[in-house]
Amino acid sequence: MPMLEVQDLKKYFDTPRGKLHAVDGISFCLEQGKTLGVVGESGCGKSTLGRTILHLTEPTGGKIFFGGEDVTSVDRARLKKLREDMQIIFQDPFSSLNPRMTVSEAVTDPLKLTNRYAKGEMEERVNSLMETVGLTERLRNSYPHELDGGRRQRVGIARSLALEPKFIVCDEPVSALDVSIQAQILNLLQDLQESKKLTYLFITHDLSVVRYISNDICVMYMGQMVEMSPSKELFQNPVHPYTKALLSAILVPDIHVKRERVLLKGEVSSPINPKPGCRFAARCPYACKQCEHGQKKVEISPGHFVACNVVTGAGAESL
Repeated sequence: MPMLEVQDLKKYFDTPRGKLHAVDGISFCLEQGKTLGVVGESGCGKSTLGRTILHLTEPTGGKIFFGGEDVTSVDRARLKKLREDMQIIFQDPFSSLNPRMTVSEAVTDPLKLTNRYAKGEMEERVNSLMETVGLTERLRNSYPHELDGGRRQRVGIARSLALEPKFIVCDEPVSALDVSIQAQILNLLQDLQESKKLTYLFITHDLSVVRYISNDICVMYMGQMVEMSPSKELFQNPVHPYTKALLSAILVPDIHVKRERVLLKGEVSSPINPKPGCRFAARCPYACKQCEHGQKKVEISPGHFVACNVVTGAGAESL
């Protein structure tokens, strides 16, 4: 049984011009102790997907199963209990922390909400969490503005671990950090995953980062999944035209290696009241008439799913 199963998840937002389809029909399974990376350009719905799974925003449609239990629509009491098992690490380590709370207060705050810990137990727990994420005890009474970005993100990680969760949404946790600090935080997340058997949904726009940390990768475009595959398979054998374009943008640290860059042309269609059919068709060099009616998701190899008419053969004449 997977730790997390998402079936045809949708999240729409009302706007003056109509409904914005932020997440539209996403489905996947995530096993315990594994990491699913979610990549795509800004505005494709990556963060909304993570927040909807955690009920920070309520889904418009679809199903969410956590540990085999349907948690799509839960009451307030059950949602409070789920918060202990499902946590999030936010993108900006500065704005996600209360500037009036010290490090120890920020980490203690989730413990107070459970009403399960005595004062002495909470202090011991905070000391243990700070040691786990690599924060020295002298920083207990420091405020967020007194810390650098790496230490602030470690505070955010400690806070997310306070209630011993099973599943964590990592919403671009290293994008605001320097490269050297990024490596430290990524290694910390991997060590925590191994020691605590954590399950991650890792959201990022950095393909090098997602390749390093993920077991499987989901590529999103305008709220929809266009390709999902084991990490190694995706980089060795990208199939969807959008995935190929993304991977062609990765810099190679070798001046003797020439890589053909795939440049996408055409305008990005609007996510508000989108027309039926493939949303990438306006920018796809292989688009055919069949793409105007939609595309089917097919499994071309074990665990490798692609939503593209060219792959299924409907648009083979366009190749």
